[in-house]
Amino acid sequence: MKPAVVLLHSSMSSKAQWGELVSQLCDGYRCIAVDLLGYGSAPFPAELGPEYRHTLAHEIDAVNAAIAAHLQPGEAFHLIGHSYGGASALHMARRMPERVLSLTVFEPVAFHLLPEQHPARAEIVAVVERIKACTEAQDATRIFIDYWNRAGSFDAAPAAAQAKMAGMIAKVKRDFEALLGEPATLEDLAALTMPALVMSGLSSPASTRLLAEQLALALPNATALQTRGGHMGPITHAAVVNPAIISFLSDAEITAG
Repeated sequence: MKPAVVLLHSSMSSKAQWGELVSQLCDGYRCIAVDLLGYGSAPFPAELGPEYRHTLAHEIDAVNAAIAAHLQPGEAFHLIGHSYGGASALHMARRMPERVLSLTVFEPVAFHLLPEQHPARAEIVAVVERIKACTEAQDATRIFIDYWNRAGSFDAAPAAAQAKMAGMIAKVKRDFEALLGEPATLEDLAALTMPALVMSGLSSPASTRLLAEQLALALPNATALQTRGGHMGPITHAAVVNPAIISFLSDAEITAG
């Protein structure tokens, strides 16, 4: 049986973002790309009362339910995540380290791992506060899109694309709620001894590049790699990101074997 690969996408995206990588991996792997809650065909998180707070645990409960039909009971798999999907992947690996053969993350936005006073965490908290202060979905979406890409990116998009992105900003707010409420620290990653690849983009915001550096140092068996492009590298620069992931998976399979 081919080894399994589980793929988790970024905020304001869907499992479709991995289409090109999946097509390149399908000959040697069983690829299981999952829509995270509120994206693609997955339902918005069910709010259980006024005190409900969304967590990465809720996210991974849904992922586990989605992948169960594709895996044998207890079957191990390779795990790939980008941005919010990368932070979710880190949570998943901590919950079931014995089942994760390798861990690949591209700029996971796991800012909860950093001390509160760390400049990278402070920067993203400031962005979140600006988003929360907006009364209009389009204004909040503009802040989000322009931060991760470049100033003017949202306004440069077609009106239909702007409307689609603005329709997902409510889930983005839940994503940030889950990220900043996660209790894990960098020290907790010492238990993740599987081979890991921590990727980042040369043109990304300083916050995610700094976090990727710290993450690569904290994971016991990690390799750090910077590629051309920015935070959305797996989508905008798939031609350089995908070969690096494929090579890493091949090496990890040899190690697992």
